[in-house]
Amino acid sequence: MSTRFNSYRPDGEPTADRWAGALRLFDGAGDGVPVIREETAAERWERAELLFEEKGYAEAAKLLVGIVAEFPEHVAARLLLARAYYHSAQLRRAEEELRTVIDRDPVEHYAHLMLGRTLERQGRDAEAASWLRMAGALSGESASG
Repeated sequence: MSTRFNSYRPDGEPTADRWAGALRLFDGAGDGVPVIREETAAERWERAELLFEEKGYAEAAKLLVGIVAEFPEHVAARLLLARAYYHSAQLRRAEEELRTVIDRDPVEHYAHLMLGRTLERQGRDAEAASWLRMAGALSGESASG
């Protein structure tokens, strides 16, 4: 599964996650024969973060869906998945993940902010306002600003 090994950005530079998938090819059983193994959740998480940093939001989301399914209580994974959905214009999915994050961690101010922005992007400004106010209150920013 070294599909990222020959992956390049639009500017011609290799992608940052190129080696994350390729290094697994060199895991061996000690006899010089490469052994292909499944990526661990930590390796998938690392690759998803790299893809997100490179603006490969849809690809990152695909990886993160599996991680969230495997670790449904992992708030950081859900939040990154929501951000990947948001940036890849999958706004309903972003909204769903953000609401789940807020249910699990009601004081996660960034989730409130992202939910407000997601609702705004969907043209739901009135609904977004309360989430944005809550984000400001949780982060210590003035609600009147």
